[in-house]
Amino acid sequence: MPFSVHTNAAALTALQNLNKTTQDLQQVQDRINTGLAIGSAKDNAAVWAIAQGQRADIGSLGAVKMSLDRATSIADVASTAGQTISDLLVQMKEKVTAAMDPSIDTASRNALDSDFKSILRQITQVVSNANFDGANLLDGSVNQIKFIANAQANGFITLSSQNLSLGGTIITVPSTASLTTVTFATAVLAQLTTSISNTNQALGNLGSQSKQISNHSDFVQKLTDQLTTGVGNLVDADLAKESARLQALQVQQQLGTQALSIANSAPQVILSLFR
Repeated sequence: MPFSVHTNAAALTALQNLNKTTQDLQQVQDRINTGLAIGSAKDNAAVWAIAQGQRADIGSLGAVKMSLDRATSIADVASTAGQTISDLLVQMKEKVTAAMDPSIDTASRNALDSDFKSILRQITQVVSNANFDGANLLDGSVNQIKFIANAQANGFITLSSQNLSLGGTIITVPSTASLTTVTFATAVLAQLTTSISNTNQALGNLGSQSKQISNHSDFVQKLTDQLTTGVGNLVDADLAKESARLQALQVQQQLGTQALSIANSAPQVILSLFR
């Protein structure tokens, strides 16, 4: 190899290797700092694009989970109110049965009627207060409520209303019902028996829908976890491996610096030729 003061090939080679080591060292440090092997498109465009697509789906599933959580809350409120109404109907039946006794006096009958009407008012209050976030499944204000069920927002889970208002198709006892006579009490008993059966069926329907929502919510959470794990498998850095590589590159950088220093001193040999 010729000696030249203008071109030092060994120094150029050493400099190239040192620059490459420095770049690799910076890459490893970035991976350690971020915890990501692929933090941007320049690291691996194809994998980064796939990961971004999965992150978008994870974000969408977060919205689905929020919708299902709202559905669960609405269903829980309606179920709790419905169970309270069912208990009140049972209490009403006791009052109605007692009022069918022809031997009781007027004062006792009026007291039973007063208790009975108090329970009717309680049912109306419970139905009115069975509200969550502006949604009430028990007052007949809506027929059904749909909630998104997938990341594309084109699938839905439905909660059907169960109108438990007095004088409706489920609770047929009207708000004006009275126990002031045996005849009235007899008519109310027939309505009440039907109402109790209808209410229990309505609560069963509501419970089935609530269970479906709960099961789907669990599935969405598991799917979200799996997608998150999948993204991690694609882009997360192996920090143990990067730590070992960091130490190796630091040694390489030191050796490269020394090699460049040696290569830069090579032209000094030329001076000895002219002594």
